[in-house]
Amino acid sequence: MAAAGDRRAALVEALRARMGPADPLVAAMAGRLAEGSVREAADELGLGERQLRRRSLAAFGYGPKTLQRVLRFQRALGLARAGRPLAEVAFAAGYADQAHLAHEVRALAGAPVRALL
Repeated sequence: MAAAGDRRAALVEALRARMGPADPLVAAMAGRLAEGSVREAADELGLGERQLRRRSLAAFGYGPKTLQRVLRFQRALGLARAGRPLAEVAFAAGYADQAHLAHEVRALAGAPVRALL
């Protein structure tokens, strides 16, 4: 059993060495995109918009604009699950109105917001 653990550890180390270091800007990228526009995030991180897009695709699997939508959706879902009224959730999360929230939730989750609560 110890030999299997040693092989696993060696495999993990080989993969880490091959993959290289993780992008040090991933956390900052997500934080900036949660707060402002793609252009503002790129400027604050010292990146061009194309570089931000490439790094976002590599780290998250989708571009920065989609990441913004997902982060806003997660923020809204957290507020709604805390028991706040949906109109208040929509405003606090940055949606234009409750209908915009409902549309985005259905587009991202494939279900109405009430089904996710």
